[in-house]
Amino acid sequence: MKDLSKKIIDGYQINKEEAIQLLEFPLELLTEGAQNIRKALCGDSFDMCTIINAKSGHCSEDCKYCAQSRHYNTKADVFPLLSNEKIVKDALENEKNGVNRYSLVTSGKRASKEEIDKLCNAFKAIKKVSQIKLCASNGLLDYDSFLKLKQSGVTRYHNNLETSRKFFPSICSTHSYDEKINTIKAAQKAGLNVCSGGIIGLGESNEDRIDMAFELRDLNINSIPLNLLNPIEGTPLFNIAKVSEEEFIRIAAIFRYINPKAIIRLAGGRSLLTNFGKRLFKSGVNGTISGNLLTTYGNSTANDIEMIKELNFKI
Repeated sequence: MKDLSKKIIDGYQINKEEAIQLLEFPLELLTEGAQNIRKALCGDSFDMCTIINAKSGHCSEDCKYCAQSRHYNTKADVFPLLSNEKIVKDALENEKNGVNRYSLVTSGKRASKEEIDKLCNAFKAIKKVSQIKLCASNGLLDYDSFLKLKQSGVTRYHNNLETSRKFFPSICSTHSYDEKINTIKAAQKAGLNVCSGGIIGLGESNEDRIDMAFELRDLNINSIPLNLLNPIEGTPLFNIAKVSEEEFIRIAAIFRYINPKAIIRLAGGRSLLTNFGKRLFKSGVNGTISGNLLTTYGNSTANDIEMIKELNFKI
C-alpha cells in the first residue's frame, strides 16, 4: 500500500486491475494511503459549496432514484424557476455564512432557452453584489447555452455520470450515457470547469463504481461529488439494500487513488452517515456540498465549517 501511494504521488496512474485489488485491502491501510495522496497532491485546502433548488419537480426523465421525476409519486415540491430576488438573497446568505461556491440547480432534462436567459440574469445579479463563485446544474445543455452561462459569471458546470456506462441503462431509459458525456465535453469546450460524479447504492457492482472513476479520470474531471443513495419513498429504488458506511468509505478512498489530484466531494446522503460523514474527510475526501440538498437534508454550514477546521483543513 505504501509503495502504491508513493508511486501515485510521484505521478503513476493505476490501472483497473490494481484498483480492483484495492477492494481487498484492510480499510485502515487503504484510507491512510488515500490521505497521504490527498495531502501530497491537494494539500489541506477544502472546497465547500452549497446549492439551491431553483426549479423543482415534474421532470420528464425516469431516473429510478430521483424524487423529482414525474414518473413516480414522491410528493416532492413542484415549482417554476425562482425569482432573482429569492436567488440573490440566498446567495448572499450563503456567502455571509462562509461558503465559497454556490450553484443553481434546475429539474428537467435540460433548461429551455428562455430558462437559460433567466438563469443568466440571476447569475449576473449575484455577481453584482457578491464575490461567491458560481456553478450551474441545468441538465443536458448545448455549447451555445454554456457560452451564455460562462458570460454571465458561471465558472463550473455540474453534470453527474451517476454510474458506469454498463449499468446506466438499468437506472434511466429517457436519456443516454453518451448524452451526458457530450454535455460534459461541450461545457469544457466552452471554457467551464466541470463537476461530475455519481451515486453509490443504485444496485451497481464495485466494478461499476471503479469503471465510473476511470471514466471521470479520462474526462479530466477535477471535482467529483460522491453521493450515498438516500432512498425516497415512491421511487423504484426505495426498498433497495443499503450500502454500509464502511463500503462507502472504501469506494471514496479508491476514487482518490484513481483521481489523485481531484476534489473528491461528499455530496448527497450525508444524513445517513455518522457525524455527517466525518470519517470520509479522514479518508481522502476534501470537499463537500453543505446545507440542505434538493429534496433531502444535509449538515448545516456552521457545523461543517467547525468540523473542517477541527480536521485542520483550510476552506
